Amino acid sequence: MDTEVIDTSYALAGALTGFVVGLTGVGGGALMTPILLIFFGVSPTTAIATDLWFAAVTKLVGARVHHTNGHVDWQVARRLWMGSLPVALLIVVIVSLDGQVAQVEWLTKAIGIVVLITAVGLFAAPRLLAYARGRRVNGAERFKAVQPSLTVTAGAILGLCVALTSVGAGALGSVMLLYLYPLRMTPHRLVATDLVHAIPLAVVAGAGYLFAGMVDWWMLAGLLAGSVPAVLLGSLLAGKIPGRWVQLALAMALVAGGIKVMG
Repeated sequence: MDTEVIDTSYALAGALTGFVVGLTGVGGGALMTPILLIFFGVSPTTAIATDLWFAAVTKLVGARVHHTNGHVDWQVARRLWMGSLPVALLIVVIVSLDGQVAQVEWLTKAIGIVVLITAVGLFAAPRLLAYARGRRVNGAERFKAVQPSLTVTAGAILGLCVALTSVGAGALGSVMLLYLYPLRMTPHRLVATDLVHAIPLAVVAGAGYLFAGMVDWWMLAGLLAGSVPAVLLGSLLAGKIPGRWVQLALAMALVAGGIKVMG
């Protein structure tokens, strides 16, 4: 196959994913990993390894734009890191030692399951938000008392999902944050905080796959060639395009992708 065609295809895939990430803060692993599996026929381990580093660089660029605008909630990000980074590091150690986790037969199905859960979360986000707001208003003291511990737990779940499948930091993370901080997380703050949390998580989770030699650097370069300018554009347009419509379109694409991956 012609190398230029491959590079162009990677760049287009990167641009699509990068734009969605910049616009909504979600869709990195959830969108890119199925694309690599379905359209490019990449092995699950290579898709996960390459996507983690793709997400780290792409989200770093997008997060810088949002940070400049002062939208990052650092307290919430730190709480998520307390749960996500230790769990991801544990998976990294296991992968680096013998790679058994990355080689299990059910890895592809695990990716499909997490993608489908992510899609359900995106569809249900408004109802979850309404329910959480009711709890927050009617039981404010109790709700605020459990927020820190629940946020750390949410981070741990995200760390596990991301380290094993590269999926979840953005889409699942945003749904969790909407539920845990229904009044605090404005659209801009949600996107910014979600992006910032995902960067070190992707780096830590990707380290094990990097040391195991599973990253496809040529493919990564092609993806980033498209994603970097696209994530900048998406970040600048965040708030100007209805994010909910983008999330619904993404959720429908994830349902199709998740079913295809599992099939």
